[in-house]
Amino acid sequence: MGDLNTPDRIHHLLQAQVSTRPDTVLLCLEEGGTVTYAQMWQRANAARDWLVAQGARPGDRVMIIGENCAEMVQALFACSLLGAWAVGLNARLSAREVEAVRAHARPVLTLYFSRSSNAAAVHAEQGTGTALAAEASVWQDGNRWAPAVQRPEPETGPEASGVATLIYTSGTTGAPKAVMVPHRGLVHFARVSSASRRLTADDISYAALPLSHIFGIATVLMATVQVGASLVVRRRFDPADLLQALESPGLSILQGVPTMYTRLLAAFPAPVKAPRLRYVYAGGSALDPTLKRQVEHYFGVPMHHGYGITEYAGSLYVTSMDAPRSDCSAGYPLEGVELRLGAPGTPDVPMGESGPIHVRGPGVMLGYYKDPERTREALLPGAWLCTGDLGRLEADGALFITGRTKDMIIRSGFNVYPLEVEAVINTFPGVKLSAVVGRGTADGNEEVIAFFEPLQTGAVDVDALRLHVRAQLAPYKVPAQILPIDTIPTTVSGKIKKQPLRDLVR
Repeated sequence: MGDLNTPDRIHHLLQAQVSTRPDTVLLCLEEGGTVTYAQMWQRANAARDWLVAQGARPGDRVMIIGENCAEMVQALFACSLLGAWAVGLNARLSAREVEAVRAHARPVLTLYFSRSSNAAAVHAEQGTGTALAAEASVWQDGNRWAPAVQRPEPETGPEASGVATLIYTSGTTGAPKAVMVPHRGLVHFARVSSASRRLTADDISYAALPLSHIFGIATVLMATVQVGASLVVRRRFDPADLLQALESPGLSILQGVPTMYTRLLAAFPAPVKAPRLRYVYAGGSALDPTLKRQVEHYFGVPMHHGYGITEYAGSLYVTSMDAPRSDCSAGYPLEGVELRLGAPGTPDVPMGESGPIHVRGPGVMLGYYKDPERTREALLPGAWLCTGDLGRLEADGALFITGRTKDMIIRSGFNVYPLEVEAVINTFPGVKLSAVVGRGTADGNEEVIAFFEPLQTGAVDVDALRLHVRAQLAPYKVPAQILPIDTIPTTVSGKIKKQPLRDLVR
């Protein structure tokens, strides 16, 4: 077991700040008011004791349904203190999705943070069993909980004490998987991530990314706690609220997925003043060069980028603060990360060519919960993790993400990477967002199908857009169809969901 000098559980990060800056603000709440580091430590310990009183034990799963709020942070650290596994779910998931997770994870109890989320309140009414009022002295009025109908057994295997949280993947490439995220990975990433961004206790970050997602937990929350900085916590992203927060309390760090920035620029296109903003970062999915230029003009600071996956606790690559890039590279490896293109034991992919990304390091997941087959497919000999992504390395070591293995389209024997086609479409005036998928043809070939979301309905001349695309892409990359759509579907964390688009063009 670690201590404050060598932390090995995420609650040690919080505990370390309590000993040095107890009265520093950790959370600036959406409803007003703040929570200091000392107050969060007290809340987490009280919640741990409450969980024990309800019969929770180390290795049990505790399901947490809500939208970003103080209680979600409290529950995450309480589970760490107990040795239980937090299973955080965004309350905006459907009842079907929530029940599928419940059936798979078999939590000992479920917490519904309905005080700050109407969606969580609906789940409390619809959930298995009867939701009870949570003890106000621990969870505040308005929150609810429900014990399991049949008490599950705690996990006691070799990985039981190492799991901080189960994160269910968004299912953009198939059925969701439960990633066992290790304490050691989150603790390691908190240190190297905060150092790479030069975070200090004076920084204020924006937390609208779901705290049930690896980006929100690792990059936003844990790196902030590592240095004793502050978070402006919001249930969901709202462009007007972000602009207000840039002024007061004065955000210095802004991190989000590309679609967050796209929606900000669509709602408020004029550049803004952000007096304290020093670092802007986009992760979670590929960065479009047009969006990067627009955001840099908008804020007047470089836009940084990185590469991370749920199966690795935090980012693997980030761009350097000392040398901001003009392109959309994901940057350079963080401490402890090793990367190779191609499976272990196969020849190296030549410099500048695309290949499947494999990584290893302290953040690699402990496996997919209750899924040994998919765990074997992902965790390869030599501790290598097959990411399912495609990338290329340049001579200076910079990584460029070229797509997902399952997203790649094979057209007449040629590989088509949707990211390249999307980047061209996104440069056309009036296009807000685009997504490219493949569609099988009767002769066993694939054709390229593109969807785009316009800034305003009917504002894009589709024929002119087709000419624009043909002028900039090889013929085999040109979409057979370019289709307008009211809204490109995204996950609750802002990633584009391609499966619903594939379903539309079958």
